[in-house]
Amino acid sequence: MSQSDLSLRTTKVLSPNRASTLSTTSSRSQQDNVKKIAITADGKLPLLRGIDQNRPLAAIIQDIASEWDLANAADYALQFTEPNRQVYITERNRIELQNGNVLSLTWSPEKSARDLYANLTGPNAELRLESLKRLQKLATDSTFAHEFINMQGHMLIIKYVIDGKSQGDPMAYQLKSFMALMEHGVVDWDIIVPDFTKRIVDCIISPKSGISPLQSALEILENVVLHCSDITKHPVIEQHMTPEKIQTHLQRIILAQSNEVQKNAIALLNALFIKAGPEKRKKLADSVQSRTFRNVLMTSVFGGKLGSEMAHQLYKLQTLLLNMYEEKMLTAADPNSQSVTSIIETLRKPVLDIEADSNQLGNRKSNVYKKLGFEDSSHPAQDFVRHTPPGILALDNVHYFAQNQSENYIKVVLENSCREDKHDCPFIRSSIMLTRVLCDILKIGEPPSDDGKTYYPMFFNDDKPFEKLFCICIQLLNKTWREMRASEEDFPKVLGVVKEQITRALQVQPRSFEVLKTRLQTLTYQDILKLWAEDRQKKEDWESQAKPIIELRQHITPDMLNLIKQQRINFLMEGTNFQKFNYKGKIRDKYWFWRLAPNSKSFLYADCSENSEVALDDLTNKLTISEMKSVLVGKDCQHAKKAKGAINLYFAIQPQPSSSENPENFCFVAKDETELDMWVDGLNVLLGNEMDSSQKNKDLELLLNMETKIHLLDIEGITIPSEPPQIPPEPNNFDFVYTNF
Repeated sequence: MSQSDLSLRTTKVLSPNRASTLSTTSSRSQQDNVKKIAITADGKLPLLRGIDQNRPLAAIIQDIASEWDLANAADYALQFTEPNRQVYITERNRIELQNGNVLSLTWSPEKSARDLYANLTGPNAELRLESLKRLQKLATDSTFAHEFINMQGHMLIIKYVIDGKSQGDPMAYQLKSFMALMEHGVVDWDIIVPDFTKRIVDCIISPKSGISPLQSALEILENVVLHCSDITKHPVIEQHMTPEKIQTHLQRIILAQSNEVQKNAIALLNALFIKAGPEKRKKLADSVQSRTFRNVLMTSVFGGKLGSEMAHQLYKLQTLLLNMYEEKMLTAADPNSQSVTSIIETLRKPVLDIEADSNQLGNRKSNVYKKLGFEDSSHPAQDFVRHTPPGILALDNVHYFAQNQSENYIKVVLENSCREDKHDCPFIRSSIMLTRVLCDILKIGEPPSDDGKTYYPMFFNDDKPFEKLFCICIQLLNKTWREMRASEEDFPKVLGVVKEQITRALQVQPRSFEVLKTRLQTLTYQDILKLWAEDRQKKEDWESQAKPIIELRQHITPDMLNLIKQQRINFLMEGTNFQKFNYKGKIRDKYWFWRLAPNSKSFLYADCSENSEVALDDLTNKLTISEMKSVLVGKDCQHAKKAKGAINLYFAIQPQPSSSENPENFCFVAKDETELDMWVDGLNVLLGNEMDSSQKNKDLELLLNMETKIHLLDIEGITIPSEPPQIPPEPNNFDFVYTNF
């Protein structure tokens, strides 16, 4: 039979099965493409039907319209009915359809846009109001928004807002609709004209506008500030959103006690901060940190429950306020500046005044500067030049501490002056390094992230928040230094502990600096060590449950068991002095020394005195491994049966039975459980049995943990997934292209 005949015959035999398989696969795929849904419409009985995802959407709508005797099927569309997803179904999003969805047949986006535009331009005032209500809902749908914007509907809304004939709820509907249309990004914010902006600002600054349009007005103005390429086209913003006026306006708005309005007010303030120049930003910061505005924030905003969006806006405001310290952080002190010299002199003077009588510091400036912790005691200002960042910010912090908390300042300085030189905590160096740590913790100089939500109410409760934080933390550093009994070489360790203390204290988001101070007092050095140990243990426990770690431990377990076995053999080779026993019990004042021979084929033993070892050549008696039958432990031992005390340390070697007699067991009593486990494990290894002692389990766990950590050193800092990543499916073919360069 030829090769071609064989192929033809094989094809004929296999064709029916292959056709059946292809038919089954095709049928299953076709079933997956059909979604079983319910369709509703006003005044119609619901339909239960399957929608073939391979058919055009227009054809499906035509079938539904025909079944309900509806004319002009092109004027209809399907829409999701979920409260949070009332959007039109298009060819692009129809993939989201699932079995069991309930859809409604409604007017198409094109027809809805035409009808609403006609109603909004018509003479009927009631119809216009109803159309505005419907528009603010439909405008959230991208498909409708494109249609409405294409017929210049957004410009119609702008015209109505500028006309100024609407107030209260009608104005709110207009602004909400406009904001919803703009969120789709179809048109640029540069279409906004100054008259429109003026009308929006009026809604914010005028109490007569009411609360209802306020939220959208704030949101629109925020986007104008952020996204208009030329803000100077809107002079009304510069005129009415000045630092002085923004405080009054936002106070009134925040006091409205509406969470959404408060959130939008803070968001507008953030936008003004971001776009302001250095001078205006400084004025805005002063305005926000004024006592009046801070009281409003603490009572009206922080007094209630805050959502995630408000938390994000407060985080942004906090970040922008703290970033006001960035310029000083990056600026080195000028050694020739009179103000710098004057500040350093004020730091030295209180110490001189107090120490004048004790003669501990003397009157020499350099000696005082050295005791204060300056690295360059001859030119102290150079410390704030050499360490930049934090530069002059550290000097300002120290000056604030000395001026505003003079008693604490003197206490910290004198406490260090009384210590031995090797345990002296250099105050100035500590202050510089602490300022850098605080800048790192608070991320000063970094722009706000898009998903940040961490804020600290205490920063909104003081006009000098960073300086106040420094005053608390420099005392903490001194306390921790004392608890650690640190010396100068321990400086990095102390800073690491202090950073951990501050970070953990901030996790409770303290409402005031007093709360923070109380929290820090509970986080001693010993507490931090315990917390670190707990965190490390939790991490190890979690990682030990991860599948990759389990597989790694299983892989290295045989090697670790072999290591334990060798350790047990080595222990037996060192030998042990036992009190002598026979099957009747203890033999008074008799001892013998047992050890494993170097070739591991026999045990050597001999009588000895108490607590003595016998040289290898003096061990005249021998018990070969081949003569051993088993190991007995505890109550199974003959000599344990007549024992009066605890028998858990008893063990015996049972020799092979002799043809002429039943040999007596070799009886032992270990000094402690560790010695018992070592001998019993070693004997089981020599006999080819499994080790089953508690000491073996402890040693194995210890070795597995150590070896696992060694294997994971190369991926330190990388999160280990609980499950390994899924292996991608194989390609359709393996005809990969290979180019030889």
